[in-house]
Amino acid sequence: MTASVPCGVCLVVGGDGSGKTTLLRLLAGELEAQAGTLQINGVQLAGERLVYLQQVFWADPRTTEHDQITALQYLALQRQRYPGFLPADSARLTQLVCGLSLVEHLEKPLYMLSTGSKRKVWLLAAFAAGAVVTLLDAPFSALDKASIAFVLRLLAGVASDPTHSWVVAHHDVLDGLPLSQVIELAD
Repeated sequence: MTASVPCGVCLVVGGDGSGKTTLLRLLAGELEAQAGTLQINGVQLAGERLVYLQQVFWADPRTTEHDQITALQYLALQRQRYPGFLPADSARLTQLVCGLSLVEHLEKPLYMLSTGSKRKVWLLAAFAAGAVVTLLDAPFSALDKASIAFVLRLLAGVASDPTHSWVVAHHDVLDGLPLSQVIELAD
């Protein structure tokens, strides 16, 4: 079986336990494919792991791995990993920080943030990374209405991007968002 993810926004839909997160973890290189190969722009995960991983943004929204560092330190780590990450003094980065209401949280260790604010830090990094493929798992969970609306606007803005793919796992269809593909997983 061959499958490809087109540029723009691809929605992976399914109920709890349907495999949405597993699919994202597979694409992120966290899980080993039992068959076939994963590749982005001709770079295969099995052959050029580091180069492949630099092209895929993935942050497990449930992780506690970075809890001891601040949001700014987390962004600095991501800037080192992704060559296309926005510069710290970028107006676009400031727009993302303000749009996600993170200004007052940047200097706090991640363990001090609410679940929603931690998820906003992951989303900020996702939209700043410049990765060829960005994987978002349940991006609206624990977010306030204003942040949900902001993320939807950001996704609508990248929906016609001819060079980047955004794979969004969500429990239901996202009305009004232009999608390049919908993958429905059975429960």
